[in-house]
Amino acid sequence: MDSISLPGMPRRTFIGILAGALLAAPLAAEAQQAEKTYRIGVLVENLFPHTVAAFEQTLLNLGYNPGRNLSIDYRSTDGRSDQLVPLAAALVQRNVDVVVVSGTAAAHAAKAATRTIPIVMASVGDAVAAGLADSLSRPGGNITGLSMLAPEVAAKGIEILKELLPKRTRFAVLWNSRSGRFEEAVLQEIRVAAHRLQVRVQEFDVTTMSDVDAAFASMALNRVEACIVLPNPPNNRNLSLILAKTRNLKLPAIYGLKEVVAGGGLLSYGVDFVDLWRRAAVYVDKILRGAKPEDLPIEQPTKFELAINLKTAKALGLTIPPSLLQRADQVIE
Repeated sequence: MDSISLPGMPRRTFIGILAGALLAAPLAAEAQQAEKTYRIGVLVENLFPHTVAAFEQTLLNLGYNPGRNLSIDYRSTDGRSDQLVPLAAALVQRNVDVVVVSGTAAAHAAKAATRTIPIVMASVGDAVAAGLADSLSRPGGNITGLSMLAPEVAAKGIEILKELLPKRTRFAVLWNSRSGRFEEAVLQEIRVAAHRLQVRVQEFDVTTMSDVDAAFASMALNRVEACIVLPNPPNNRNLSLILAKTRNLKLPAIYGLKEVVAGGGLLSYGVDFVDLWRRAAVYVDKILRGAKPEDLPIEQPTKFELAINLKTAKALGLTIPPSLLQRADQVIE
């Protein structure tokens, strides 16, 4: 083969330039691939700053930089379940690389919107019972992530209330029938625990703000002595109102979100949702690197936390037993 060179250029110089170009080509291709912008869609009924921060920080630690190689599109219904389907469709139309969901209803909306885009559950109730996955070990389809599968956590909550208030027997629970079978399982666990503890529990199905008003009016009328607030979308949306109502009635209450305790709630016991969102980010990373959702087993929560607000306890005239203080993961004074 005849040698090739450019007019006026020495052959040795041309060969050096050609070799350099050949070496640079793979590096340029790699750099171009590294700078690809991944698109993540997030679909939730309630968006909390602390979980967003944990999710984004974990992605940053894994090498994803918003504005450089990552774009996140957050879609929140602010507790309005009827908006989940159109918002899921909007994310699919944007052709995101992964959809991250929180809540069983959000997971169903996303799965109905796409059978091809991977879906990561940051937190749902029972993914298998809800028909979202075939099994924990082999989810099947395009969805994986974290399934809470811990209705007994709510039963633990009523036990904590009873330990704090051993002489009180009239309790209430704020739940939501639209949250599906998982919440019904939670309610059943509460009933069983209440029977064992010889506590009467009045159940309030809360969907709207007016339901909250009606529930607390009934509690006052029936002299309810303590309240369990489950961490579902309607309760989360109305937390400020619920906190105000418990203060007005001087009613001890236990919540499923520790952040409520920082805002003045008395007690919380439940899953560490911040940890779940960190782990959801790890799932996103694995999928963006080529893993298939059907091959990623669904995980269950491993961290449960008890938080206590001593200032609120004092305002209610309560003394927290040493046994509870010793077990607390967070104590606010």
